[in-house]
Amino acid sequence: MLNVSEALEKLLNAFSPVEVEEVPLHKAVGRVLSASIASQLDLPLFSNSSMDGFAVIAEDVENAHPDKPVSLSVVEDIPAGSFPSKKLDRAQTARIMTGAPLPEGADAIVPVEDTDQFARYLHSETEFPTKVNINKNVQPGDYVRFKGEDVSNGDVVFEANTKLRPQDIGLLAMLGIANVSVFRRPRIVILSTGDELVPVEIPLQPGKIHDSNAYTLSALIARDGGDAIYLGIVPDKEESVREILETAAESRADLILSSAGVSVGAFDFVRTVVQQDGKLDFWRVNMRPGKPLAFGNFHNVPFIGLPGNPVSAFVGYEVFVRPAISRLAGLKNFTRNQIRATIRHEIHSDGRESFLRAVLEKQEDGSWSARLTGHQGSGNLLSLVQANALLIIPSGVKSLPSGSDVDAWLLN
Repeated sequence: MLNVSEALEKLLNAFSPVEVEEVPLHKAVGRVLSASIASQLDLPLFSNSSMDGFAVIAEDVENAHPDKPVSLSVVEDIPAGSFPSKKLDRAQTARIMTGAPLPEGADAIVPVEDTDQFARYLHSETEFPTKVNINKNVQPGDYVRFKGEDVSNGDVVFEANTKLRPQDIGLLAMLGIANVSVFRRPRIVILSTGDELVPVEIPLQPGKIHDSNAYTLSALIARDGGDAIYLGIVPDKEESVREILETAAESRADLILSSAGVSVGAFDFVRTVVQQDGKLDFWRVNMRPGKPLAFGNFHNVPFIGLPGNPVSAFVGYEVFVRPAISRLAGLKNFTRNQIRATIRHEIHSDGRESFLRAVLEKQEDGSWSARLTGHQGSGNLLSLVQANALLIIPSGVKSLPSGSDVDAWLLN
């Protein structure tokens, strides 16, 4: 059996990014940029006010105090969306709204709260006054958002292979970028094998179970930026397995993903068919749960065969499929949310690298403690639902005393 790191390295070497496409900005969240993006604008586009108030020359109000206000002449009103038409001279001011451009000559903003106009402002009186009393001094630059202080024209704001988040979409919109070049979504074909499986909408009969893996894997693929294409349940017959794999290979899939059928059971035909009409690089990994995990290709399409037990399929996906999809989607460096945690009870393992379901809790000192969620059987999906992390027990370790520190992958 390969160890986990050897198997993962071997698997990832078979994957490279998919083709590039251009998509509208409103559909780009979660997608990965295929090229760097440089700004062609300054942000802000112009120096503007961060407050409702009065644009001033700071020197004019340096001695302003509530007991000794400074009176200025109001020469203009500058709502947001308009542009100033006058330059301020000494002892002059302009009423200005948040986001409105700073008039020439002004170098600071006095918030309306620090003037004698606050009461009128609260009563939404729109006519601007001819005089205003300033009750507080300001320094040059106060309450001003200067042109280009966020982004300068020519700045590279996003490197290639960046996964776009909602805030990234907002910045691209501010820059006036309506379409972006991204890697297309990887197409992942899913098939479930087993005579015991029935669709979730079909009532159960004796000996039958619902196909939960198809739903779990489809949801995981969607979370990770792929398009899941479910081909249904395949009977435990060699000709049926071959037929569905051929359909998958012809569907322009980037990856064929099966659950069950890759172990040593008398009716596990997936591994056999892949070996006959493709290539199998490995089919067992020194891990728990999920030892019977197969990787190869079928008609030159990468193939990963996950175990049939629900938790084994989930763990196998997290360890192997998720990094593969990330590479297909254009991400250069796959990273996980991983922390160090202290276990609060003794843990036993069988010496394989183990991925155990656990709950992490943050302590008052900032450290994390961990406890297992219960029975770690590979068919016990509830304990996975109750977990917020997977504890990683290294290969060769058969027991850890309470108080030991281990790595943990956050699931939430």
